[in-house]
Amino acid sequence: MSERYAFSNANKMMAALSRVLEEAWKLGQISAEDYHRAIAIERKTGQRLLKGRALSIGEVQALFHVCAQDKSVKGSRDAALIAVLYGAGLRRSEVVAMDLSDWNIVDNCLTVRSGKGDKDRTTYLDDGATAALIDWLIWRGDVLGALFYPTRKGGKVEQRRMTDQAVLDILRQRGLEAQIPSFSPHDFRRTFISNLLDRGADISTVQKLAGHASPVTTARYDRRGEAAERKAANLHAYSLRAVALLMEILGLFRFPVAIIVTTPILNFVEGETS
Repeated sequence: MSERYAFSNANKMMAALSRVLEEAWKLGQISAEDYHRAIAIERKTGQRLLKGRALSIGEVQALFHVCAQDKSVKGSRDAALIAVLYGAGLRRSEVVAMDLSDWNIVDNCLTVRSGKGDKDRTTYLDDGATAALIDWLIWRGDVLGALFYPTRKGGKVEQRRMTDQAVLDILRQRGLEAQIPSFSPHDFRRTFISNLLDRGADISTVQKLAGHASPVTTARYDRRGEAAERKAANLHAYSLRAVALLMEILGLFRFPVAIIVTTPILNFVEGETS
């Protein structure tokens, strides 16, 4: 089963099956021996890499730049949308569900209601995100309702809630205009969490801001280990270049030193790598 499904999904299926078997045993439909033999299947453990990527500061700046170049209502709204997604780490379902009344301009915070797991939380904005929201409100108005509205081709604001798909379409279009590699709305959330952890924020605090049920989920966004691994790999590459240079000097190596970057030296000499 683990070959077809992710470890977490496979274990959820096994847990559901165990409950069914337990009820069947309680009802006398299977024997105790058959029940215990069936639930003795070993659970699978493992961890997969997170999908998506974190955006660089340059990429985020490029997105804001193309929005600033657009002097229409869409430019203002899209800049505010990106500012909230990037600055508060919201899921796109959360940002479209957010109302104007959920924004506390005095405390510079947003109340996320009925987030994943039906949990409310408070997250905070910086001055830049607040400025973008204030600029959007000039177009939107102060009528109660959704924080973000869709717009028509003529630039007219429609007083109705945006859809998840609309957020995706907006970001794809702005990404094309900014000429940056493809990304998803969730990548803003990944960037938000990863940046906080990189800057030394306490993982329990980041967990609360992100609305994660477990700190284990938050820890999966931690890139500090990757930085240490990258540094170690670079040190290894330096040693390979030194060995290659020595072999070239001695006339024992037929490839230029520049070829040796990250490829194991044993790939270029006789022998096998383990």
